[in-house]
Amino acid sequence: MAVTADPAAALAADGLVVPAWGRSPRVLGICVGMQIMFAEGIEHGVRTEGCGQWPGTVERLTAPVLPHMGWNTVLAPEGSTLFAGIGPAERFYFVHSYAATALPLRTWDRVAPPKCAWSTHGNAFLAAVENGALMATQFHPEKSGDVGAALLANWLGTLI
Repeated sequence: MAVTADPAAALAADGLVVPAWGRSPRVLGICVGMQIMFAEGIEHGVRTEGCGQWPGTVERLTAPVLPHMGWNTVLAPEGSTLFAGIGPAERFYFVHSYAATALPLRTWDRVAPPKCAWSTHGNAFLAAVENGALMATQFHPEKSGDVGAALLANWLGTLI
């Protein structure tokens, strides 16, 4: 693994973990890296265009306390690659005030519809999406201890 700001090195990588959009064969977006994959985001009344990889809007959560900061369970989809071997009682670390609350099911990769994982803070929101080679989490696996390391290992397994 290496950290780089060189676009050529990023494009040549077998896998890429990014806080923003990359053009690697496989991408894992984390937190804001997930949010920018959607068509748009609205923050403080300002509408901003996203990468448009998924339809939908990232908006402020409706919750009594924001930011949502802490440990939550995630309802993973059946057959998930990211959550393989991870039980439903496991908790992941979140820190965010914005999220997508819907993702219309359709086939972007022309093979299967995306697999969506959900969590709740005030209202339900997308906690992770698996869409072919494009995967993303709203939570921080790198801050989620052993369970986050297991999820990252699952993602790394897709690079082989």
